[in-house]
Amino acid sequence: MTTVGIIIAIVAIVLGLIGIVGSFLPVLPGPPFSWLGMLIVFLWGCGTNGGGDKMSLTLLIVMLVVTIIVTILDYVVPAFFAKRGGASKAASAGALVGSILGMLLFPPWGIILGVGAGAFIGEIISNGMSEKAVPAAWNAFLGFLFSTGLKLIACVVMFTYIIIYAF
Repeated sequence: MTTVGIIIAIVAIVLGLIGIVGSFLPVLPGPPFSWLGMLIVFLWGCGTNGGGDKMSLTLLIVMLVVTIIVTILDYVVPAFFAKRGGASKAASAGALVGSILGMLLFPPWGIILGVGAGAFIGEIISNGMSEKAVPAAWNAFLGFLFSTGLKLIACVVMFTYIIIYAF
C-alpha cells in the first residue's frame, strides 16, 4: 500500500471513529461521518477485503440509505415513543421540538434533556399538569436511547466495513 493509500485509510478510519462517537454526542451527526469514511474508501479504493474484492457500489448505496433512515429516525423516534406511552400529540411534538432546540442551544446534553423536557412541557400545555406528563417525558427519553442505539449499530457496522476494505 502506498503512502497516499495509508493516509486515505487513516482518514476513513478517523471518520468512522468520529461517527461512533457522534452516536452518543448529539453535536456530531454520527452516521453521516461513518458513511463519509466508507465513501472515501470506495472512491480511492485503497484496499480490499480478505478475498481481494473492492468495496461494491451496492454496499455503499445500502449504507447511504441506512444512514439517511437512521438520521431521520433520530429525530422522530423519541416523539413516537412518547406517543406510544400515552402522551398527547402536543407531548410528541414537544419531544421533537425539544430535541432540536436542545441540540442547538445546549449541546451536547441539551438534546438529552430537551427530549424529555419538550415532551413534559407539551403534555402540560395540552392537558395541564396531569399524570401523563412524567410518563410522556420518560417514554420520550427511552425513545432517545433507542435511536442512539440505532445510530451506534449503524456506525459500528460502517466502521467494520471501513476496516475490512481500508487495507
